Order: sequence, then C-alpha cells, then structure tokens
Amino acid sequence: MQRYFYELADFVTSLLRGEEIYTCAFSAEDSDFVRFNRSAVRQAGTVSQRFLTLDFIHNIRHAPGTVTLSGNLALDRERVANLVGALREKLPHVVDDPHLLYAVEARSSEHHGENHLPEKSAAVVDAILAAGCGRDLVGLYAAGGVYNGFANSFGQRNWVSSYSYNFDWSFYYRGDKAVKMSYAGFVWDPAEFEGKVDLAMEQLAVISQPARTVEPGRYRVYIAPAALAEIVWLLGWGGFGLKDHRTKQSPLLKMVEEAARLHPAVSIIENTRSGVAPNFQEAGFIKPDQVVLIENGFFQNCLVSPRSAKEYEVPTNGASNGEAPESLDIAAGDIPTAEILPRLDTGVYINNLHYLNYSDRPACRITGMTRFATFWVENGAIKAPLNVMRFDETLYRILGDNLVGFTREREFILDSSTYGGRSTSSIRVPGALMEDFTFTL
Repeated sequence: MQRYFYELADFVTSLLRGEEIYTCAFSAEDSDFVRFNRSAVRQAGTVSQRFLTLDFIHNIRHAPGTVTLSGNLALDRERVANLVGALREKLPHVVDDPHLLYAVEARSSEHHGENHLPEKSAAVVDAILAAGCGRDLVGLYAAGGVYNGFANSFGQRNWVSSYSYNFDWSFYYRGDKAVKMSYAGFVWDPAEFEGKVDLAMEQLAVISQPARTVEPGRYRVYIAPAALAEIVWLLGWGGFGLKDHRTKQSPLLKMVEEAARLHPAVSIIENTRSGVAPNFQEAGFIKPDQVVLIENGFFQNCLVSPRSAKEYEVPTNGASNGEAPESLDIAAGDIPTAEILPRLDTGVYINNLHYLNYSDRPACRITGMTRFATFWVENGAIKAPLNVMRFDETLYRILGDNLVGFTREREFILDSSTYGGRSTSSIRVPGALMEDFTFTL
C-alpha cells in the first residue's frame, strides 16, 4: 500500500504546471468490525477504504479536496487527475490565505508497525462470546491495520502503519445500570482480558443490589482511568492550542497568565513516539517524539500548528490544524491499584463519566454526569451502586489542591470513534484519588 500511495503522489507531481505546488495526505484502513448485543454477534464485516486529501497551492492561494480511492492504480490515477483539474479551476476564485504555511524541507520517514493481531478475528470473537455467556454483553470490537501517508511536490514522502484492536463493551443489567469496560492494544492477551471480565463480573454483582442516592456535597472519590480520560480529553478541547491561548479562549489561561498550578504529581505530555497517531501532520511538518504540556503541575508548552506559527511568528511543533493532542500520556503515581479501596476508605468510586462540558471556561470549571457503575464505598469495601449524579468542579481542585495521588498502573485507551474511519487518538492514564469532590445533584 505504501508503494501504491507513492506512485499516486508521483503521478500528482507529473500533473503540475509552472509554479503549482501540492501537499497530500493519505489515510486508509483494513479493519474487522464485530458488533455484539445480548451476548451474540449482531453484525460483522470487514472495511477496506482509502482516501487522498490534496491541497493544491499557488503562491498564497490554496484549494483542498478529497477523493475516495479504489486501490486500483489505473482507476485512481483518473480520479486524482479529475480532482487536480477541479482544484486548478477553483484556485483563481479563492482568496489569499496569509496564514498558509507548509513544509518545504523534505524530511521523509517511514515506520512499519508490527502486526501481532490474530490472523482471523474468530478466536477473539469466541473469547468475547464466552465472557458474555449467561450475561447481557453489548459492545463493538474493531481491529486491523491503519495506514497514513504524506507527500508533497518537494519530494517529501512519509509513511506509518499500525495494527491495533479496540473492544469497547459493557455488561448491561437494567435501566441505567451497566458495567462498562474497554480493552485496547496491539497484542490480544487472553489472561488480561479475563482479568477485565472478572472485574466486570464483580461490579455487575454489586449493581444488581438496590441503588443509593447520596446528598449533594463534597466527597472523597476515586476516578478510574476511563473517567479521568474523559476529563483530560475535554481539557484537550482548546486547553493546549496556541491559537486558543493567544485569543484568551483556553481553559488553562490561569496557568499561563496568573501562575496557577496543578498538583506536583501532574505531568502531561503529547507522546507521539508511544501513540498510534502518525508523527507527521497534514502540511508535512514532523512532530517531535514528545511535547511536554504540563510538568510537575506547571504549564510548559502549547501545541502549535503551522497556521498559528505563521500568524503569531513562532516555530511550529507539528500540531494538526485543530491543535488538539492525539497521543496523550499522563504520568503514573505511586498508589497500587490494589490498594485503592482501602485508600479511598469511605467515599465514591467512579468508573465512567459522560456529558462533560465547561460550566465556567476561564476558571476551567467542568461539569458532567456519572455513568454506569458508580459505587458507594465504606471502610474500604464497595457497599452499593449509586444513582446518577452531576458534578461541578475546577481542574485546579481535581488535579490540584484536592489530588491525593495517581495509581501506579496506567491504562492504554484508544478512542473508539469510527466516524469516517478508525480514530488513531489514544491516551495512557492512571486512576486518581482525591478529596472534597463536589457533587451538585
């Protein structure tokens, strides 16, 4: 597939006239999808798709366009030629773009991920069906190869392939009561999966008990990795982009302008080297292996797209146009996960959160709802499931003054979205123990 893309890129180069320039991004996947409901396979299939996004440039005008590819080089050359022709006709009618910036120094690279996935998904499906026997298992299993490439008229060629799986699933009980889990990675480990199933079964037994409601107030809480990931992903929505900082829209503005800080245990990096997302972006700039965003509680760096770099006259660090992190990594702590319940003692154990948003963006105040299996804990033991609650807290309390610590173990979570294609966003995240977490209803 790499050779096929490079031949298409060479073909685009041959179509150029005069001072015309192009950049193009290639994305593709060969994925198996299996959807489960009531512990049975309800839908299964394989998706093979390829897309080429071309930005046609002359001086400081550019016109982007995307074409779906067939994988047949002869057919796809014709499709690409038609796209080039359409963009060439469009170009005189677009306005100048003063913030247009693209890589002109050819920095080619390639990375081929090792494929350790089962040759066929049947063995994994059998394990999932066995786990759901006698229970109501619902979920989606997606696995296979994801491919990304970049090329431009300066001769730069980049390629990356990765092979991963993501099983996003729940044991459903009734009403709003379920135990939600995810298992993602590169090598399916039956023992690790069984461990997740055992934990889910333990929690399923608890949520079958009568649910309690706690009064609004402040409680000692444990936020499991999946729930903490939701908070940090929300933080990526404008929290780290240079554009948001310069236009005063970042929820982390207090950290930059008022010297606000988080707990010293909080270190967050964009860890492209250990993620799934490609190490290059759509204008051809190469991403560093790591960009330190927050270190020991202090804000360090923004993610800078080429457009922001041009607008604010600073170097780019290869961020995408949205300037959102794609390979987040939150440093681990020193609390063994096995000791969380006794360390929590009495309080709330939160497995999942949803409907998160900012209730006061400048103050980085976040609101959201508990979801699925949330438990009341007394004297280090889970006593009962809790009904849905809303929280409203600032990040400066959640990961600042009230943070007790992070777990030693972390979870690798792949974004399960498949809109247009399997997402390559990921996060490595621990669980977090904290005091005085505010529930409003």
